[in-house]
Amino acid sequence: MQWVKLLGGLVGAAALLGLGIILGHFAIPKGADPPAPSVSVSQDLDLEILETVMGQLDASRIRENLRELSREPHLASSPRDEALVQLLLQRWRDPQSGLDSAEASAYEVLLSFPSQEQPNRVAIVGPTGNILFSCRQSEEDLTGEQGGPDVVPPYAAYAPSGAPQGLLVYANRGAEEDFKELQTQGIDLNNTIALTRYGGVGRGAKAVNAAKFKVAGVLVYTDPADINDGRSLPNETFPHSWHLPPSGVERGSYYEYFGDPLTPYLPANPSSFRLDPDTVSGFPPIPIQPIGFQDAKVLLCNLQGTSAPDAWQGALGCDYKLGPGFHPDSVFTGSQVNVSVYNRLELRNSSNVLGFIRGAVEPDRYVLYGNHRDSWVHGAVDPSSGTAVLLELSRVLGTLLKKGTWRPRRTVVFASWGAEEFGLIGSTEFTEEFFSKLQERTVAYINVDISVFANATLRVQGTPPVQSVVFSAAQQIPSPGPGSLSIYDNWIRYFNRSSPVYGLVPSLGSLGAGSDYAPFVHFLGISSMDIAYTYDRSKTSARIYPTYHTAFDTFGYVDKFVDPGFRSHQAVAQMAGSVLLRLSDSLFLPLNVSDYTETLQSFLQAAQQYLGALLEQHSISLGPLVTAVEKFEEAAAALGQHISALQKGTPDPLQVRMLNDQLMLLERTFLNPRAFPEEHYYSHVLWAPRTSSVATFPGLANAYFRAMKAGAGNAAWAEVHRQLSIVVAALEGAAATLRPVVDL
Repeated sequence: MQWVKLLGGLVGAAALLGLGIILGHFAIPKGADPPAPSVSVSQDLDLEILETVMGQLDASRIRENLRELSREPHLASSPRDEALVQLLLQRWRDPQSGLDSAEASAYEVLLSFPSQEQPNRVAIVGPTGNILFSCRQSEEDLTGEQGGPDVVPPYAAYAPSGAPQGLLVYANRGAEEDFKELQTQGIDLNNTIALTRYGGVGRGAKAVNAAKFKVAGVLVYTDPADINDGRSLPNETFPHSWHLPPSGVERGSYYEYFGDPLTPYLPANPSSFRLDPDTVSGFPPIPIQPIGFQDAKVLLCNLQGTSAPDAWQGALGCDYKLGPGFHPDSVFTGSQVNVSVYNRLELRNSSNVLGFIRGAVEPDRYVLYGNHRDSWVHGAVDPSSGTAVLLELSRVLGTLLKKGTWRPRRTVVFASWGAEEFGLIGSTEFTEEFFSKLQERTVAYINVDISVFANATLRVQGTPPVQSVVFSAAQQIPSPGPGSLSIYDNWIRYFNRSSPVYGLVPSLGSLGAGSDYAPFVHFLGISSMDIAYTYDRSKTSARIYPTYHTAFDTFGYVDKFVDPGFRSHQAVAQMAGSVLLRLSDSLFLPLNVSDYTETLQSFLQAAQQYLGALLEQHSISLGPLVTAVEKFEEAAAALGQHISALQKGTPDPLQVRMLNDQLMLLERTFLNPRAFPEEHYYSHVLWAPRTSSVATFPGLANAYFRAMKAGAGNAAWAEVHRQLSIVVAALEGAAATLRPVVDL
């Protein structure tokens, strides 16, 4: 990738300049006139610049960006996807509003596509082999945008080819417990076809779970109860409302991990070792195909057998039965379901685009802001709403840069990631290629993927240290819509929690693996956040916006239903821009490490309450964990006091640098690459996947519940003790990082 060569050159060229600015600022005698820099550079956050940026972010420009970005489908590695690469390069190289530089680089990655010659098919096959019913192979063309040649048919990416046929059963959400329930009901699952609903467990997990019970194939549909608040009729769904129409099908990747499947932990460059595709883990073990609820209704409402549990019932207008097979009174009696999948794997080039604004004082400290570019079809909400915001923010900052009005203290890197929809591929390959440099130099990562799910309130997910900078930004920006509330005050009305330190505050969500922040936080240990506007949970039960990953996610859908006027898009641009400027320009990094204390105390209390008694029975004491949390709390409080003292005086530049490094590197101290060997890329001991219901340290909780299931085996409880020790060591290491640097 060329950006590192370029950045390395910039860093080298700017090192003396940066040192000169630092020393000049702090060593100029009183009364002397400092030399004028080539551009206006503030030693701290310039509130006038911040206000200027907030005022220049234009909702109408974001709207036009989105119109262009979503004009055509842009599946990863498609010609339109590559055309958008050139659009980004053109914008970021513009003489009037561009950045210092911009580069694109490609990785050769393994993607999955349906066959054009043999479309995937789901059919009800009669006893004599005749086809009695076929599910739609494409969505209904309701706006003239769903029938084009570049609209990829609905499919399950990375699902294997095959044509299993068998009796149909209804398996709710495809969780392992759901298949166990079917067995409890006396249903023989061997060689059946399981119809499942989206939600509950990940896409790929539905096929993995089904295969454990010898199911031959899986169908997945979106139930109107889960996405449409029960609405399912054509006249009450898109294009008449924002609800998913009956033929809508959610596409998606069914690969269980992230990154290029053939090059785990290695960048997908030509020289890298590649696995044999036949040996790759994480692909669905059996054929799986998504269908619309229009077709799912035909299948499900003709099933025979016992009525499904109340929690399994949906909104298709019939009593959901479990099967197996169709009801004797049905026209499909004695018939089976055939699932023919003809997906293929292909090595394709997928590009990342990076734009750079060189830092004037600390060019070797990076603030990254990213969003993926590829979509399943038009992708107006996912991801183009985020890219539209990204382009507008980079335009405003680029204009100030070109005018000589502003240059950040630290280097800003804008990123447009490729092939995210196939498993966060572009961002993961980037973190693999530049692992050491990014770990050493990255201050924080800002992710804006879907910028607007709906226009009710802000929603931010992030690691605890970013809470303070997010709150500071939100308090200064007016909320879109009527009234005079700030984004912060509006946010607190929808999502809030009671903090023992701050009182009632907005609730900051935690980061899983739903977007490109995942490799940054879980693999690199970089303080990260994801910013979006979303809907009022009291008015809808939708698990996500209704046209998610369908051909109905178009510009018209956003313009008419999601965010008319684009005020929420503008609000997200202002939020992301304010956070970016605060992180790139503040003398002291606005990362409050003390905010981790609340998380640790919460985790500790849950462990004591729910795990403590049985741990004691197995001679495992939580005492060391209590001590480790106390050490962290003391070190974080002492560092906060040190920062306050320095802010009141004229600090030495090296003191500032050392302190900022402590703040920047804290998140790295929670990494242990050997903690979860069964989980790809997950090394953060506080935010790894948690399979238990107890909201505590994930490794400890997972090992505890595995040991409970396994009985009193010594090996299982030894793993519990090991996981406890891993957490204690991480917390003690974190506390050591926060203590004065001369204290070892």
